[in-house]
Amino acid sequence: MLQKLSIRNYALIDSLDIEFDKGLNIITGETGAGKSIILGALSLILGQRAESKYFFNQDKKCVIEGTFLLADEQLKESFEENDLDFFKESTLRREISIDGKSRSFINDTPVNLTILKQIGEKLIDIHSQHATQEINNADFQLLMVDSLSNHNNLLLDYRTGYKELRKDSALLKKLISEANEAKSKQDYEQFLFNELEQANLQANEQEDLEAELEKLTHAETIKRALLNANALLSEAEPSAILILKEAQIQLQTVEKFDSSINILYERLKSSIIEIKDVADEISTIENNTTHNAERLDTINQRLDLLYSLQQKHRVDSNEELIAIKNQLEHNLNQLLSSDEQIEKLSKQIESLKTELTNQAKELSQNRTKAIKLVETKTEETLKQVGMPNAKLVLAQKQFPELSKDGLDEISLLFSANAGQAPAPVNKVASGGELSRLMLSIKALLAKHTALPTIIFDEIDTGISGETALKVGEVISTLGENMQVISITHLPQIAAKGKSHYFVYKADDAGKTTTGIRKLKQEERIDVIAEMLSGKNPGASAIENAKELLG
Repeated sequence: MLQKLSIRNYALIDSLDIEFDKGLNIITGETGAGKSIILGALSLILGQRAESKYFFNQDKKCVIEGTFLLADEQLKESFEENDLDFFKESTLRREISIDGKSRSFINDTPVNLTILKQIGEKLIDIHSQHATQEINNADFQLLMVDSLSNHNNLLLDYRTGYKELRKDSALLKKLISEANEAKSKQDYEQFLFNELEQANLQANEQEDLEAELEKLTHAETIKRALLNANALLSEAEPSAILILKEAQIQLQTVEKFDSSINILYERLKSSIIEIKDVADEISTIENNTTHNAERLDTINQRLDLLYSLQQKHRVDSNEELIAIKNQLEHNLNQLLSSDEQIEKLSKQIESLKTELTNQAKELSQNRTKAIKLVETKTEETLKQVGMPNAKLVLAQKQFPELSKDGLDEISLLFSANAGQAPAPVNKVASGGELSRLMLSIKALLAKHTALPTIIFDEIDTGISGETALKVGEVISTLGENMQVISITHLPQIAAKGKSHYFVYKADDAGKTTTGIRKLKQEERIDVIAEMLSGKNPGASAIENAKELLG
């Protein structure tokens, strides 16, 4: 329900706070006092277009905020779908700057107008005399029947399953598309994989081969240098080793005279041993160094293959080629398993379709039974509100495929007069007839399902007397099950309100403003008496007002 409406800087309103009650709230006031202004401000937090030219003060922004008590947990899903925090007491706020730009918030979280409107429509239903959009909406017409079909749990299970069906169907479509795309390049990927598999790639192989190639290419130069080095160390006359040995002998002859010479002698002795070892290794390497043309050719061929594969796949190493080979293998394995996955999912979808079809048929049977009850109950209420010859027909058709609500399509046909064939509402109903039809439908729905706050904007136009009294009784009954806000000119309806608000104009410092206040019981008598007989009502009008108020 709408707990509080705050309006700042809109039309003739500078600052206004209205707190509404449960049940039936009545808003009255003189023509032009500003009732439509309040409704216009409310429509802004329901996502309607805003214009800065309607500001009370053109130098300040306009702010409209509504505080709602959300007892219906079903709204929680709508909040979560839009990543909004859900609170039992939630606020919708609209801010319009002086340049006409606006910002919207739900529980202080910025939202776009689409989301604001989507949530707002679940909280408030504004119904004016000429509003036909909701009653011509297919979902609303189906809701009329579902509310009296006593299959809420079945319908919830069906809708959950239908969401799963759509999700699985979308996944199946994606898998088939991916499989077809993969199959179109399967031969090529298989060729690439075979080529890399046959190459028997090894990590670090390229670096090892390049090092070996470098050695084989310069084998003669290496061998010559090794021979010369070995000759200088051990074979030349005199060799480095012979010279060092001679130096060792010289030191040996005098080491006993000086301990420091002994140290040098030992170091030289160690050096000679190390140099002999170096010479031996040089000789070994030199003996093993040969120019192997066959091995050189093998290495070049292998490296040419690696370089060619790297260039083909636009990479720089064997490791990257191995990664590509692994990915190709994964793709091919995926293709092999995709057919199995597609087959499994297809069977799952068919099984779910069968289950949903059975549920949809049960929903259809329940709806068929409920249609007559909806028609009868609505026509009974229409008779109460002065339409004794009204006829309501709910035509049930079936879709060829499952939809989000089953297999049914409900079409509402209406006739207000005897001898008139039922037809779509927007083609045959006048504004007053439409208002009373919607009132009768909402009165029925409110007893069986949770509805948002409904606002009736002067739907009583064109009725009076006993009919007005009956309309007031129906609206009052409607208020027992939900919050109703009714803007009215009729005392018979105004008297039925649990709470009564009076809209007025005031002049302050040469500027006209609109205000609203909640009436006390004594004030209600005076206001309703004025509605009955005009300004300065007499004693009879006051007595009549008291009688209406009960």
